[in-house]
Amino acid sequence: MAEAKQGGGRPGGALGALYLLDRVIAKFESWVLAYGVILMAVNSIANVIGRFVIGQSIYFSPELNQFLIVLVTFVGLGYATRQGRHIRMSAFYDQLPDRGRKILMIVIALVTGVIMFVLAYYSYNYVDRLARLGKVTPALQVPLYLTYLWVPVGFVITGIQYFLTVLRNFQKSDVYISFEHVDSYDEMDDALPPAPREDSGPGERSAAGNDDSDGGPKR
Repeated sequence: MAEAKQGGGRPGGALGALYLLDRVIAKFESWVLAYGVILMAVNSIANVIGRFVIGQSIYFSPELNQFLIVLVTFVGLGYATRQGRHIRMSAFYDQLPDRGRKILMIVIALVTGVIMFVLAYYSYNYVDRLARLGKVTPALQVPLYLTYLWVPVGFVITGIQYFLTVLRNFQKSDVYISFEHVDSYDEMDDALPPAPREDSGPGERSAAGNDDSDGGPKR
């Protein structure tokens, strides 16, 4: 069973700048996710109180929540990648030796990182088109492209994380599923409870069954 554990300290040499970049992005993600979720909860609760207690809901509450959902979702992509928490189909991966898992992890991270940057390119074009059209939101009258601006930002952050994973696997001997977390394996047998022991073997159960059949039911 695969588990992620945190790798050792700050890298030196060429990866020092990348480590600093990762720390800056991590702080940004933590701040955005924490305050984004809190603000979304406060906004929703205030809207409910206003609707059922005061009789007047907050007119911009749905738009604000829509903005926050997009923000938290796409910034959270990079955070989940850093923590190695994305869902992985690892049936084939788990059967490989350490070298095979490292090679496959490098390929997976590299291909996924490229896909993230491709998606960032297309999403940026979409946001740019919205900006050129000059559309605004109905309630707050703010430019609509600001709502979706975090889509390409989230894809870029995620792509950077996957490329950092590739570099980390080239630098270290362990298999890294993210820039910080090592892919470790625990023995399944240690986690399983011992098999229950039976008091009698098949022969004894068969003999007992014959005795019951010979004697017939007791009244």
